[in-house]
Amino acid sequence: MTTTPKKILVTGVAGFLGSNLLEKLLKEGHYVVGIDNLSMGRIENIQSCIGHKNFLFLEEDILDNFIIRDMDDDFDIIVHLAAFKIPRYGNAVDTLKINSKGTENMLNLARAQKCKFVLASTSDVYGMSPDLPFVEDGNCVIGDSKVSRWSYAVSKLFDEHLALAYMEDYDFPVVLLRFFGSYGPNQHLSWWGGPQSVFIDCILNDKKIPIHGDGQQTRTFTYVADTIEGMYAAAMKPEANGEIFNIGANEEITILELAHMLKEISDEPSDCPIELIPYNDISSGRKYQDVMRRVPDTTKAEKILGVKAKTPLREGLRLTFEWQKRNTLKKISTV
Repeated sequence: MTTTPKKILVTGVAGFLGSNLLEKLLKEGHYVVGIDNLSMGRIENIQSCIGHKNFLFLEEDILDNFIIRDMDDDFDIIVHLAAFKIPRYGNAVDTLKINSKGTENMLNLARAQKCKFVLASTSDVYGMSPDLPFVEDGNCVIGDSKVSRWSYAVSKLFDEHLALAYMEDYDFPVVLLRFFGSYGPNQHLSWWGGPQSVFIDCILNDKKIPIHGDGQQTRTFTYVADTIEGMYAAAMKPEANGEIFNIGANEEITILELAHMLKEISDEPSDCPIELIPYNDISSGRKYQDVMRRVPDTTKAEKILGVKAKTPLREGLRLTFEWQKRNTLKKISTV
């Protein structure tokens, strides 16, 4: 896709998606200002871009009011990726406050500059909807308020509504992207990065592979290069303005099958066993609700954005396994 070079602000630039998007934007000739407080992002993810003539990195927090007061006033696009994602238990306050306030700050900046705003949302907003595959105008069915895992979904659903309300009231374009299981180089090496991150770590270190529930819950996983193509098209195409898009792959797999596939992919087969863990944390009395199937309908992205995930799951996981193995060995060698 050939476009006129644009000035783009990317929040969460040192994170998984942010760092991969940054490389794409610079490759395509755009000027990028990136913000990250490095609470979850890693400077190593963007090290190769530091010093690039078209990139300025700011180690700042999107919750600070400087965002409105001191930022440049000539952005064409804001891509808002910075967020806090609740793990299985805990941190609900941070999730709700950071995601809502951070998005509000960035929307106010987009409002002031009348520039395009691309919001990273999540497939979690579909919640426990039984309507499969998930379509962008389908119902969002959130579970029990006493189950803290829904804090993340609720925070992102609020962000979506806030962005659409800003677009209607203040007349600037907004695009919402719901991601499905992105994985690949620069992914966070914990549950933050997804089950594949944890499973690979267990295989590399000969540890038990933890799977919650019976492992029959299914997901679709999207190699990061395919995710970035969707993000880039959404940012550049005016046809995307005002729309919501599922960005993901359609290859459905159970979590148990995912663990076995990664064990097969490893070039050093491990005997690390799979450990099934009950959903509810009995010791704390906390409950957990899972989504048993999560599959996107990507027709809209294919039609309007012209993108479709191309990387087969096994090939993407192989590339990711090799990256994570190199990353792990690098850490060991520097200790």
